Amino acid sequence: MTFGDFVRILFSILIPPLGVFLRVGFGLHFWLNILLTLLGYIPGLIHAIWIIASYRTREDFSYRR
Repeated sequence: MTFGDFVRILFSILIPPLGVFLRVGFGLHFWLNILLTLLGYIPGLIHAIWIIASYRTREDFSYRR
């Protein structure tokens, strides 16, 4: 987990869809997180943290090599 992921998690504590948007942009995970957040803050928060912790981009893999 990088410092950027830590910042995204902090944003997610305030507004869960913001953290997901900063990680994956507008996509299925973002819209799903908005739905989960509207149904309840905790499901949206759990989903946001899971996406931030597990989603890796191509740049993340090339950085480690």
